[in-house]
Amino acid sequence: MKLNLPIFIFFILVTSSKVSRAVDCKNENIMRSTITVGKSGPTGVTIPPEKPCIFLEGSGRHVTIITHDDHDQTDTSATFTSSPDNVVASGITFQNSYNRALALNSYYSSMAIGDPIARAVAARIYGDKSAFFECGFVGFQDTLWDVQGRHFFKNTYIEGGVDFIWGSGQSIYMDCMINVTVGTMLPQGCMGYITAQRRESANEANGFVFRRGSVYGSGQALLGRAYGPYSRVIFHQTTFNNVVAPPGWGAWHYPGQEDKFTFAEVDCRGPGSDTSRRVNWMKKFSPSDLNPYTVSKFINQDGWLNKLPSR
Repeated sequence: MKLNLPIFIFFILVTSSKVSRAVDCKNENIMRSTITVGKSGPTGVTIPPEKPCIFLEGSGRHVTIITHDDHDQTDTSATFTSSPDNVVASGITFQNSYNRALALNSYYSSMAIGDPIARAVAARIYGDKSAFFECGFVGFQDTLWDVQGRHFFKNTYIEGGVDFIWGSGQSIYMDCMINVTVGTMLPQGCMGYITAQRRESANEANGFVFRRGSVYGSGQALLGRAYGPYSRVIFHQTTFNNVVAPPGWGAWHYPGQEDKFTFAEVDCRGPGSDTSRRVNWMKKFSPSDLNPYTVSKFINQDGWLNKLPSR
């Protein structure tokens, strides 16, 4: 019997400076490639569409750190861009350092002098069936662009302040640590936004589902604001500290269409989980309402997660 399994190219990445060279090995039909280099460093990495089935393995997110500082244009500024299907990464941090250098500047005064906090993408994920294990995504605005496709994030660290998990991905975030840094990056009173999910119609399958994990940090942030008229974000059994602002959610560009959003919190805990002051249009989910949003039903209908290389 012939098994229809994807064949992965393996790269052991101790550092980042030769990631692009490792990706190029796919053209040479090398089935396994080990790249060992001395230290992490600044670079941008792109996996093009014609190079699927790649496994990037680092030495841990505190050790293997890929850093870049481009900004403004979200389609060109990403530290890491993954375009093909079947890409797996483990133990790597993808960081856009641009806004972090401006941490001591006032947002409004920097706007006035033309040097604002800017969109600066750490990772841009296009391909279907992509997974990230024990990775880090570090930035401030637009950190993780979950563009499209089915994605699985497990035990990842995600840092930012404004729309720092965004896009039209169909993704599950399992046991992830979400660190809101709006309190250290912007003046007191500025609101942060964790998610900006884009869903254009009720027929689209995409959305962000957060299972367990924690939301913490400094300042105040909404769990999400609508980046599309049918925006969908669900938190289940997540621990919130008091960084979560009481309203919880925002309509952004879609006031008057709140009945179309699917923004929900189910069995969450911690001081930020009090829903008594949430917006009145937040969805009230029962346990049975969560059935379509399990890993097996929401992203793993064809069992692709079970075919990933062992980690």
